[in-house]
Amino acid sequence: MKCVVFGGGGFIGSTICDRLLKDGHEVRVFERPRVPPYRQFDANEPVEWLTGDLLSTYDVSSAIRGADVVLHLVSTTLPKSSNDDPIYDVSSNLVATLQMLNLMREQGIPKIVFISSGGTVYGRPQYLPIDESHPTEPMVSYGITKLAIEKYLLMYQALYRIKAIILRVANPYGERQRIETAQGAVGVFLRRALQGESIEVWGDGSIERDFLHVSDVADAFAKAVMYSGPESVFNVSSGVGTSINELVAVIERVLGRKVQRVTKPGRAFDVPVSVLSNEAARRELGWQPCIHLDEGIARTASWMVANT
Repeated sequence: MKCVVFGGGGFIGSTICDRLLKDGHEVRVFERPRVPPYRQFDANEPVEWLTGDLLSTYDVSSAIRGADVVLHLVSTTLPKSSNDDPIYDVSSNLVATLQMLNLMREQGIPKIVFISSGGTVYGRPQYLPIDESHPTEPMVSYGITKLAIEKYLLMYQALYRIKAIILRVANPYGERQRIETAQGAVGVFLRRALQGESIEVWGDGSIERDFLHVSDVADAFAKAVMYSGPESVFNVSSGVGTSINELVAVIERVLGRKVQRVTKPGRAFDVPVSVLSNEAARRELGWQPCIHLDEGIARTASWMVANT
């Protein structure tokens, strides 16, 4: 299949692109200007690297031409900072996606796979584990915008027969996670631990999250590209809750030494527990997580050491 991957040069996107290439697909990567390829591609790999502006209808129209499926992985904001400028969040993410959908409709592109946020769209859990039928009450603009995009995807599916697959990914971590920014607890904690710095723990460390290795995320996207069933919304998660205290303990176990902790006051926007059910993805996509947290953190640590 001809796959266009918006955001294919990033942490998650690059892993997905490598998986798609491994599966024999043709891949066209769309990235921001001045973003270089994340690796040197072999001459026989069917990959094309494009740069442009997601808000440019010309750039996006050119990128999707002839595609069998679009994978939309772009977000211009982060959960913790999205409330600082929700207008930018909406204009740069929601508006851009609507323009993309209109162009897909014009060109007859039949399918889109969108990365949503299992960590923010649900808000405070009313029951655990959280399944796809759980109420959606996001507490940050990032989650609200993701949810709005989901609704438009489903609208375009109903009206214009553009098959939409929405993957609500839990808390991804792994190789190529951006070291220089606060992109996820695992990445931040590991970077500081490897540099001999203390780890900041917000609250008492009992907050639980659902951590998933990026290779398992890529596997879910590979399955979604080939999926032709009736469902559209899937949680992509480990299905296991890990507290911040447990996460630090795993890091200590992997590194073979103690890590200094600094306790900070709890943050009001932090949901106490977020664990997602992945039963629908197992049933419909034939997907399941394979990388245990210890193995995943060991792999991530090795990559960080080699790339620092």
